[in-house]
Amino acid sequence: MQRRLGLIMWLMVWVLALGLLTWFFQQKFTHDSNPNQAIRQLDAQTIVLEQNNRGHYLASGQINGLDVVLLLDTGATQVAVPQALAAKLQLKQGRELSLSTAAGTVTGYATRIKTLSLGPFTLYDLNAVIMPSDSTEILLGMNALRQFELIQRNGQLTIRR
Repeated sequence: MQRRLGLIMWLMVWVLALGLLTWFFQQKFTHDSNPNQAIRQLDAQTIVLEQNNRGHYLASGQINGLDVVLLLDTGATQVAVPQALAAKLQLKQGRELSLSTAAGTVTGYATRIKTLSLGPFTLYDLNAVIMPSDSTEILLGMNALRQFELIQRNGQLTIRR
């Protein structure tokens, strides 16, 4: 009986250890992918983003009050929302568009975003496109970024309004 109880205790210790290791590495992966889940604000008009492990600037934000992950993309003309995410955000598909992307020409749809928030900044009534993509990140294009001063140094991006 004691031997069986000891075996059960060891099994519980291993299960707990594996659970804690899984949680730890999931947290590390999430932070490495998006180190800007809590945006560092220097003052009312300035934020600083850290590069992720792939050299991109991702940040947590909101579209129409719902949490999203934004990928800052100075090569994108407009804000681009993946199709599945656009459905969750209840963005309306407007006219069909032929869009040039790095992967070639694709068919997308015009849409409007009522509010887009990044840290203390909120932008209103933005043009956007709905893209056929499996991504879970929204490309924050130049129609939004041109409203800010961007300074990149040493793996950090300072954004000032």
